[in-house]
Amino acid sequence: MSRAPRTPPGDGPALRAEGLTKRFGAKQALAGVDLHAPAGTVLGLLGPNGAGKTTTVRVLTTLLRPDSGRAWVAGHDLRTDPEAVRARLGLSGQYAAVDEKLTGRENLYLVARLYGMRRGPARRRAAELLGRFRLADAADRPSGTYSGGMRRRLDLAGALVARPAVVVLDEPTTGLDPRGRADTWACVQDLVATGTTVLLTTQYLEEADHLADAIAVIDHGRVIAQGTAAALKSRVGGERLTLALPDPATRPTALALLAPLTPHQPHLDPRTGVLTLPTDHGPATLEQALTTLRHAAVPLGPVSLAPPTLDDVFLALTGQGAATPAPAPAPEPAKEPAWRP
Repeated sequence: MSRAPRTPPGDGPALRAEGLTKRFGAKQALAGVDLHAPAGTVLGLLGPNGAGKTTTVRVLTTLLRPDSGRAWVAGHDLRTDPEAVRARLGLSGQYAAVDEKLTGRENLYLVARLYGMRRGPARRRAAELLGRFRLADAADRPSGTYSGGMRRRLDLAGALVARPAVVVLDEPTTGLDPRGRADTWACVQDLVATGTTVLLTTQYLEEADHLADAIAVIDHGRVIAQGTAAALKSRVGGERLTLALPDPATRPTALALLAPLTPHQPHLDPRTGVLTLPTDHGPATLEQALTTLRHAAVPLGPVSLAPPTLDDVFLALTGQGAATPAPAPAPEPAKEPAWRP
Protein backbone atom coordinates (compact mmCIF):
# COMPACT_ATOMS: atom_id res chain seq x y z
CA MET A 1 0.00 0.00 0.00
CA SER A 2 1.39 3.41 -0.95
CA ARG A 3 1.82 5.87 1.86
CA ALA A 4 0.27 9.34 1.59
CA PRO A 5 2.85 12.15 1.47
CA ARG A 6 3.47 13.92 4.74
CA THR A 7 2.38 17.54 4.53
CA PRO A 8 2.66 20.05 7.37
CA PRO A 9 -0.69 21.40 8.52
CA GLY A 10 -1.62 24.95 7.60
CA ASP A 11 -0.59 26.26 11.00
CA GLY A 12 2.61 24.21 11.02
CA PRO A 13 6.15 25.56 11.13
CA ALA A 14 7.22 28.05 8.47
CA LEU A 15 10.39 26.04 7.97
CA ARG A 16 10.62 22.29 8.41
CA ALA A 17 13.10 19.62 7.37
CA GLU A 18 12.99 15.89 8.00
CA GLY A 19 15.88 13.51 7.48
CA LEU A 20 17.80 15.51 4.87
CA THR A 21 20.85 13.70 3.53
CA LYS A 22 23.43 14.79 0.98
CA ARG A 23 26.66 13.14 -0.14
CA PHE A 24 29.48 14.60 -2.26
CA GLY A 25 31.42 11.57 -3.44
CA ALA A 26 32.84 9.91 -0.34
CA LYS A 27 31.91 12.84 1.93
CA GLN A 28 28.60 12.63 3.80
CA ALA A 29 27.72 16.32 4.07
CA LEU A 30 24.27 15.80 5.60
CA ALA A 31 23.38 12.67 7.53
CA GLY A 32 19.72 13.19 8.43
CA VAL A 33 19.08 16.84 9.30
CA ASP A 34 15.82 17.65 11.11
CA LEU A 35 14.82 21.29 11.65
CA HIS A 36 11.70 23.26 12.46
CA ALA A 37 10.99 26.97 12.94
CA PRO A 38 7.55 28.44 13.72
CA ALA A 39 6.40 31.53 11.83
CA GLY A 40 7.80 34.81 13.15
CA THR A 41 10.82 33.31 14.90
CA VAL A 42 14.58 33.13 14.42
CA LEU A 43 16.21 29.70 14.24
CA GLY A 44 19.96 29.90 14.73
CA LEU A 45 22.06 27.20 13.07
CA LEU A 46 25.44 26.72 14.73
CA GLY A 47 28.26 24.35 13.96
CA PRO A 48 31.99 24.14 13.27
CA ASN A 49 33.37 24.65 9.78
CA GLY A 50 32.42 21.72 7.56
CA ALA A 51 29.56 20.63 9.84
CA GLY A 52 26.93 20.96 7.11
CA LYS A 53 25.48 24.44 7.68
CA THR A 54 26.02 25.77 4.17
CA THR A 55 24.90 22.52 2.54
CA THR A 56 21.70 22.69 4.60
CA VAL A 57 21.13 26.27 3.40
CA ARG A 58 21.69 25.26 -0.22
CA VAL A 59 19.17 22.46 0.08
CA LEU A 60 16.53 24.61 1.77
CA THR A 61 16.91 27.32 -0.88
CA THR A 62 16.56 24.77 -3.74
CA LEU A 63 20.17 25.24 -4.92
CA LEU A 64 20.91 21.59 -4.15
CA ARG A 65 18.69 18.56 -4.26
CA PRO A 66 19.00 16.27 -1.22
CA ASP A 67 19.69 12.57 -1.71
CA SER A 68 16.79 11.82 0.63
CA GLY A 69 14.50 13.51 3.12
CA ARG A 70 11.76 16.13 2.84
CA ALA A 71 11.52 19.84 3.52
CA TRP A 72 8.87 22.54 3.45
CA VAL A 73 9.20 26.33 3.32
CA ALA A 74 6.12 28.47 4.06
CA GLY A 75 4.02 25.33 3.65
CA HIS A 76 5.40 24.42 0.22
CA ASP A 77 7.25 21.17 -0.48
CA LEU A 78 10.73 21.71 -1.91
CA ARG A 79 10.46 18.52 -3.90
CA THR A 80 7.10 19.12 -5.58
CA ASP A 81 6.78 22.90 -5.62
CA PRO A 82 10.24 24.54 -5.75
CA GLU A 83 9.01 27.56 -7.70
CA ALA A 84 6.56 28.44 -4.91
CA VAL A 85 9.36 28.03 -2.37
CA ARG A 86 11.62 30.43 -4.25
CA ALA A 87 8.81 32.98 -4.51
CA ARG A 88 8.45 33.03 -0.71
CA LEU A 89 12.11 32.90 0.21
CA GLY A 90 14.81 35.53 0.61
CA LEU A 91 18.51 34.61 0.75
CA SER A 92 21.59 36.51 1.79
CA GLY A 93 24.64 34.29 1.39
CA GLN A 94 28.08 34.36 2.96
CA TYR A 95 29.39 36.72 0.30
CA ALA A 96 27.57 39.81 -0.98
CA ALA A 97 25.99 38.96 -4.36
CA VAL A 98 25.68 42.38 -5.98
CA ASP A 99 26.44 43.58 -9.51
CA GLU A 100 29.31 46.00 -8.96
CA LYS A 101 28.69 47.77 -12.29
CA LEU A 102 25.16 48.73 -11.24
CA THR A 103 24.31 51.37 -8.67
CA GLY A 104 22.77 50.37 -5.38
CA ARG A 105 19.38 51.58 -6.62
CA GLU A 106 19.72 49.65 -9.87
CA ASN A 107 20.66 46.46 -8.01
CA LEU A 108 17.52 46.56 -5.91
CA TYR A 109 15.31 47.63 -8.81
CA LEU A 110 16.61 44.68 -10.85
CA VAL A 111 15.84 42.21 -8.06
CA ALA A 112 12.35 43.66 -7.68
CA ARG A 113 11.67 43.31 -11.40
CA LEU A 114 12.94 39.72 -11.37
CA TYR A 115 10.39 39.02 -8.64
CA GLY A 116 7.70 40.32 -11.00
CA MET A 117 7.08 43.78 -9.56
CA ARG A 118 5.87 46.52 -11.92
CA ARG A 119 8.19 49.47 -12.55
CA GLY A 120 6.60 51.93 -10.10
CA PRO A 121 6.39 49.57 -7.11
CA ALA A 122 9.91 48.30 -7.88
CA ARG A 123 11.33 51.85 -7.76
CA ARG A 124 9.48 52.61 -4.52
CA ARG A 125 10.59 49.37 -2.86
CA ALA A 126 14.22 50.02 -3.85
CA ALA A 127 14.07 53.54 -2.38
CA GLU A 128 12.48 52.25 0.83
CA LEU A 129 15.18 49.64 1.37
CA LEU A 130 18.01 52.03 0.53
CA GLY A 131 16.79 54.29 3.29
CA ARG A 132 16.27 51.44 5.73
CA PHE A 133 19.85 50.22 5.28
CA ARG A 134 21.47 53.67 5.36
CA LEU A 135 22.42 53.54 1.68
CA ALA A 136 20.32 56.44 0.36
CA ASP A 137 23.30 58.80 0.09
CA ALA A 138 25.16 56.24 -2.04
CA ALA A 139 22.11 55.01 -3.96
CA ASP A 140 23.28 56.29 -7.35
CA ARG A 141 26.94 55.29 -7.06
CA PRO A 142 28.16 52.02 -8.64
CA SER A 143 28.10 49.38 -5.92
CA GLY A 144 31.69 48.50 -6.86
CA THR A 145 32.71 51.69 -5.04
CA TYR A 146 30.96 50.60 -1.82
CA SER A 147 32.84 49.41 1.24
CA GLY A 148 32.52 45.76 2.23
CA GLY A 149 29.97 46.62 4.89
CA MET A 150 27.88 48.65 2.44
CA ARG A 151 27.86 45.81 -0.09
CA ARG A 152 26.77 43.44 2.68
CA ARG A 153 23.88 45.73 3.59
CA LEU A 154 22.88 46.02 -0.06
CA ASP A 155 22.88 42.24 -0.40
CA LEU A 156 20.69 41.90 2.68
CA ALA A 157 18.32 44.53 1.31
CA GLY A 158 18.07 42.51 -1.89
CA ALA A 159 17.00 39.46 0.09
CA LEU A 160 14.05 41.46 1.47
CA VAL A 161 12.79 43.06 -1.73
CA ALA A 162 9.83 40.70 -2.17
CA ARG A 163 8.85 40.73 1.52
CA PRO A 164 9.49 36.98 1.78
CA ALA A 165 7.80 34.78 4.39
CA VAL A 166 11.13 33.10 5.18
CA VAL A 167 14.57 34.73 5.03
CA VAL A 168 17.77 32.69 5.11
CA LEU A 169 20.79 34.64 6.36
CA ASP A 170 24.03 32.71 5.92
CA GLU A 171 26.57 34.35 8.24
CA PRO A 172 25.19 37.83 7.48
CA THR A 173 27.51 39.86 9.72
CA THR A 174 30.85 38.30 8.80
CA GLY A 175 33.25 41.14 8.01
CA LEU A 176 30.98 43.90 9.32
CA ASP A 177 32.11 46.49 11.85
CA PRO A 178 30.19 46.82 15.16
CA ARG A 179 27.82 49.43 13.69
CA GLY A 180 27.07 47.20 10.73
CA ARG A 181 26.42 44.22 12.99
CA ALA A 182 24.09 46.29 15.18
CA ASP A 183 22.18 47.48 12.11
CA THR A 184 21.79 43.90 10.88
CA TRP A 185 20.58 42.73 14.28
CA ALA A 186 17.98 45.50 14.35
CA CYS A 187 16.84 44.55 10.86
CA VAL A 188 16.40 40.90 11.87
CA GLN A 189 14.36 41.94 14.88
CA ASP A 190 12.17 44.16 12.69
CA LEU A 191 11.60 41.29 10.28
CA VAL A 192 10.49 38.95 13.02
CA ALA A 193 8.18 41.60 14.48
CA THR A 194 6.29 41.61 11.18
CA GLY A 195 5.91 37.82 11.14
CA THR A 196 8.88 36.84 8.97
CA THR A 197 10.73 33.64 9.84
CA VAL A 198 14.54 33.78 9.80
CA LEU A 199 17.04 30.96 9.49
CA LEU A 200 20.34 32.39 10.70
CA THR A 201 23.65 30.59 10.31
CA THR A 202 26.40 32.25 12.27
CA GLN A 203 29.79 31.66 13.82
CA TYR A 204 29.20 34.42 16.37
CA LEU A 205 27.73 32.75 19.44
CA GLU A 206 26.83 36.13 20.93
CA GLU A 207 24.75 36.79 17.81
CA ALA A 208 22.80 33.55 18.15
CA ASP A 209 22.27 34.16 21.86
CA HIS A 210 20.96 37.66 21.17
CA LEU A 211 18.72 36.96 18.17
CA ALA A 212 17.61 33.33 18.08
CA ASP A 213 14.38 32.06 19.61
CA ALA A 214 15.74 28.54 19.17
CA ILE A 215 19.16 27.16 18.26
CA ALA A 216 20.10 24.00 16.39
CA VAL A 217 23.67 22.73 16.73
CA ILE A 218 24.87 20.74 13.72
CA ASP A 219 27.98 18.58 13.62
CA HIS A 220 29.11 15.99 11.06
CA GLY A 221 25.96 16.59 9.04
CA ARG A 222 23.52 15.89 11.85
CA VAL A 223 21.59 18.10 14.29
CA ILE A 224 22.91 17.05 17.68
CA ALA A 225 20.87 19.47 19.80
CA GLN A 226 18.01 21.91 19.34
CA GLY A 227 16.22 24.19 21.78
CA THR A 228 16.28 27.64 23.31
CA ALA A 229 19.59 29.10 24.40
CA ALA A 230 18.51 28.71 28.03
CA ALA A 231 17.59 25.06 27.53
CA LEU A 232 20.90 24.27 25.84
CA LYS A 233 22.83 26.01 28.59
CA SER A 234 20.94 24.00 31.21
CA ARG A 235 22.17 20.80 29.55
CA VAL A 236 25.73 21.86 30.29
CA GLY A 237 24.84 22.80 33.86
CA GLY A 238 26.93 24.23 36.67
CA GLU A 239 29.08 27.35 36.52
CA ARG A 240 32.27 28.27 34.74
CA LEU A 241 35.37 29.39 36.63
CA THR A 242 37.74 31.18 34.26
CA LEU A 243 41.28 32.17 35.22
CA ALA A 244 43.67 34.15 33.02
CA LEU A 245 47.21 32.75 33.20
CA PRO A 246 49.59 35.41 31.84
CA ASP A 247 52.79 33.34 32.11
CA PRO A 248 52.87 30.56 29.44
CA ALA A 249 55.52 28.66 31.41
CA THR A 250 53.17 28.12 34.38
CA ARG A 251 50.04 27.13 32.44
CA PRO A 252 50.71 23.36 32.41
CA THR A 253 51.31 23.49 36.18
CA ALA A 254 48.07 25.38 36.78
CA LEU A 255 46.10 22.91 34.64
CA ALA A 256 47.55 19.93 36.50
CA LEU A 257 46.87 21.49 39.91
CA LEU A 258 43.29 22.59 39.22
CA ALA A 259 41.97 19.65 37.19
CA PRO A 260 41.35 17.54 40.35
CA LEU A 261 39.08 20.25 41.79
CA THR A 262 36.18 19.27 39.54
CA PRO A 263 34.89 16.06 37.94
CA HIS A 264 34.42 17.93 34.66
CA GLN A 265 36.99 18.37 31.90
CA PRO A 266 38.85 21.71 32.16
CA HIS A 267 39.84 23.60 29.02
CA LEU A 268 42.99 25.67 28.51
CA ASP A 269 42.95 28.02 25.53
CA PRO A 270 46.54 28.00 24.26
CA ARG A 271 46.06 31.31 22.43
CA THR A 272 44.76 33.40 25.29
CA GLY A 273 46.00 31.45 28.29
CA VAL A 274 42.50 31.35 29.79
CA LEU A 275 41.72 28.24 31.81
CA THR A 276 38.03 27.33 32.06
CA LEU A 277 36.95 25.02 34.86
CA PRO A 278 33.35 23.73 34.85
CA THR A 279 32.16 23.32 38.42
CA ASP A 280 29.06 22.34 40.35
CA HIS A 281 30.27 24.17 43.48
CA GLY A 282 31.30 27.58 42.21
CA PRO A 283 32.30 29.58 45.29
CA ALA A 284 34.05 26.65 46.97
CA THR A 285 35.96 25.76 43.80
CA LEU A 286 36.95 29.38 43.33
CA GLU A 287 38.38 29.56 46.85
CA GLN A 288 40.28 26.30 46.42
CA ALA A 289 41.69 27.35 43.06
CA LEU A 290 42.97 30.68 44.32
CA THR A 291 44.56 29.09 47.37
CA THR A 292 46.20 26.33 45.32
CA LEU A 293 47.69 28.71 42.75
CA ARG A 294 48.88 31.12 45.43
CA HIS A 295 50.79 28.36 47.20
CA ALA A 296 52.32 27.27 43.88
CA ALA A 297 53.32 30.87 43.08
CA VAL A 298 51.43 30.79 39.76
CA PRO A 299 50.72 34.36 38.59
CA LEU A 300 47.09 35.15 37.82
CA GLY A 301 45.22 37.64 35.70
CA PRO A 302 41.47 38.33 35.85
CA VAL A 303 39.29 35.63 37.43
CA SER A 304 35.52 35.20 37.01
CA LEU A 305 32.74 32.83 38.00
CA ALA A 306 29.64 32.81 35.77
CA PRO A 307 26.83 30.61 34.42
CA PRO A 308 27.57 28.65 31.21
CA THR A 309 27.49 30.48 27.88
CA LEU A 310 26.74 29.28 24.37
CA ASP A 311 30.50 28.94 23.95
CA ASP A 312 30.42 26.29 26.67
CA VAL A 313 27.46 24.57 25.02
CA PHE A 314 29.27 24.52 21.69
CA LEU A 315 32.41 23.11 23.28
CA ALA A 316 30.53 20.45 25.22
CA LEU A 317 28.39 19.30 22.28
CA THR A 318 30.95 19.34 19.48
CA GLY A 319 34.19 18.82 21.37
CA GLN A 320 35.65 21.88 19.64
CA GLY A 321 36.46 25.42 20.63
CA ALA A 322 33.89 28.16 20.38
CA ALA A 323 32.86 29.15 16.91
CA THR A 324 34.78 32.12 15.56
CA PRO A 325 35.12 33.79 12.19
CA ALA A 326 37.29 31.63 9.97
CA PRO A 327 38.85 31.83 6.53
CA ALA A 328 36.68 30.83 3.61
CA PRO A 329 36.41 27.03 3.44
CA ALA A 330 37.79 25.08 0.51
CA PRO A 331 35.30 24.92 -2.34
CA GLU A 332 32.86 22.05 -2.35
CA PRO A 333 32.40 19.81 -5.38
CA ALA A 334 30.69 21.46 -8.33
CA LYS A 335 27.16 22.64 -7.57
CA GLU A 336 24.21 20.91 -9.10
CA PRO A 337 21.88 23.05 -11.21
CA ALA A 338 18.90 24.65 -9.51
CA TRP A 339 16.44 21.98 -8.45
CA ARG A 340 13.62 21.53 -10.90
CA PRO A 341 10.70 19.14 -10.38
